[in-house]
Amino acid sequence: MHTFRMYIIGIGIEALFLDSTSAYSQDLITMKILFAASLGLMSLAQLSLSFADTMNGKTIYLQRCAMCHGTDIKGTGPLANKSNPPTPNLTTPAFKKRLNDYPGVIVSSVILRPNGDLIPRTLRENGVKVAPFAWTVRDFRDLNEYMVGVISRSR
Repeated sequence: MHTFRMYIIGIGIEALFLDSTSAYSQDLITMKILFAASLGLMSLAQLSLSFADTMNGKTIYLQRCAMCHGTDIKGTGPLANKSNPPTPNLTTPAFKKRLNDYPGVIVSSVILRPNGDLIPRTLRENGVKVAPFAWTVRDFRDLNEYMVGVISRSR
């Protein structure tokens, strides 16, 4: 965004030095302004795509993870204390360090299930039915991005 603003300022300064009566100068200024405006629109489009990805990750988290981990990712969901071991708080400094050391730790935990059948068993024992889910790479990426964002903003 700063580059875009600097570019606009540069166009304005350049316009002062060009002969404003020349058709060539006017066309050049118009083209540069249109180019700068299109850059701005593309940056907004990029922002909205990122927002959509975050919303996908949030939706997946709320539907599939929050029942144990809670909406705050602190292990405060209604089933948090019904598993053995209890659901961990993922916002602790220790987990944040682990997240930095191993960026894919969230996704690998979902895929590899290091605790065996703990998640499915806890759900089954508490009568919670979660519909099967056909995970995609994008889903894993979005879930990870969402959770990393929430964890990094927590205190």
